[in-house]
Amino acid sequence: METAEELQVVNYGMGGHYEPHFDFARKEEKSAFDPNDGNRIATMLFYMSDVEAGGATVFPQVGARLVPEKGAGAFWYNLFRSGEGDFLTRHAACPVLVGSKWVSNKWIHERGQEFRRKCGLSPDE
Repeated sequence: METAEELQVVNYGMGGHYEPHFDFARKEEKSAFDPNDGNRIATMLFYMSDVEAGGATVFPQVGARLVPEKGAGAFWYNLFRSGEGDFLTRHAACPVLVGSKWVSNKWIHERGQEFRRKCGLSPDE
């Protein structure tokens, strides 16, 4: 994938967490990404370890909770087919209570995906 970012590997030790955020850039963040690559259309998150306690990935707006399990992964689109950001994708990493959490993620950008995920007919597709 030519317009994907490098694989990012992250370790969360005891108490490690990440505040609620979006993976896509909002309209006011005009210089967040290279205009030739476009915004982050999708995220692939890989769980590289089990966690004894805590460390879930949560999506508060939809009530989803993903418990880290070594070898598992999660994929989601950050943008609607129209290119507008999906605000339901706001997510966070809960604090690790016992143990350590290893994850890696791959962010895929818009350019080069036109024939893989074609445009929709309405902004909410």
